[in-house]
Amino acid sequence: MSDHRRLGGAPGGMWRRRRWPWVLLVSVLVPAGACAVAVEVAAGALSREGAKPLRITYEVTGTAKDVTVTCPTWRDGDLSTARLTLRTLPWAGETRTRGFMSGGSFAVTLGATGGEVACAVTVDNGTVRTATASGAFATAACGGF
Repeated sequence: MSDHRRLGGAPGGMWRRRRWPWVLLVSVLVPAGACAVAVEVAAGALSREGAKPLRITYEVTGTAKDVTVTCPTWRDGDLSTARLTLRTLPWAGETRTRGFMSGGSFAVTLGATGGEVACAVTVDNGTVRTATASGAFATAACGGF
């Protein structure tokens, strides 16, 4: 017998199909459809977030007299890195962007003279990251914003 089984004693020789291929097919298609819908919803949310204007504020405070600041900047959706050498603190900077990509890193590295520093990053949506460092060549890194 192939994919059919003959019902014993059934009038007219009726055939019954196996159901397991259909159950298997449905059990594969339903989750695949649910995944496709989830991906579409996530893509729509990312698209809306990518068009939203954001303001990112950077701050450095402390007693150090020689620090290097490295921070991400965005222009028209393109990411670049700015590097500044500061001789006096406090310092604050700001950038505005659309199409913000999370995962930025703002780093403050002390020079040979050491000292203490604290860095802070604030994003419009309320994300705040802070870090501190002290000593020669130490780095305070505010990341993951």
